[in-house]
Amino acid sequence: MTRRTLTISLLAAAASAQPGKPRRKMPQFRATSMKGENLDNEALHGKPALIQLWATWCGYCRRDQPIIEKLAAEFKSEGLVVVAVNVGESRKTVEDYLSRSPRPNVKPVLTEQSSLPGLISAEGFPFYVLLDKEGMIAGVQAGSGGEPSLREMLSEIGLKAKD
Repeated sequence: MTRRTLTISLLAAAASAQPGKPRRKMPQFRATSMKGENLDNEALHGKPALIQLWATWCGYCRRDQPIIEKLAAEFKSEGLVVVAVNVGESRKTVEDYLSRSPRPNVKPVLTEQSSLPGLISAEGFPFYVLLDKEGMIAGVQAGSGGEPSLREMLSEIGLKAKD
């Protein structure tokens, strides 16, 4: 299967990731966090995962960062893993950014450490893909919708605020 075919497959799967529609399996991917942690399909199996494609220059990404940190911390006990894939920037740029704006509750990944940017054809940032515990695509979000839209997406896999 070619990279183009995988991208098309992921987009087709994303299009079907709507409430009430059958979910599709996330294509095989590889990712290694900046700390060396393996974050591929097998490593994430059994855990809900939110994949965020972002860039340091993206104002919307920066605006979403505290929200993502809050949600990652809130749902950590339920196993949520947030994989924050920086797209197209150097290690030094990302490290400099993270030294000023730490992301302690997410797992930052660089483009060259992941096949995800090639699988997810994001036309803008941020771009989110939500996986359920079985590795099925449960939701996608293009762009920043703020905390309400991210919470709504997470609720599709049973991650809801405790009353």
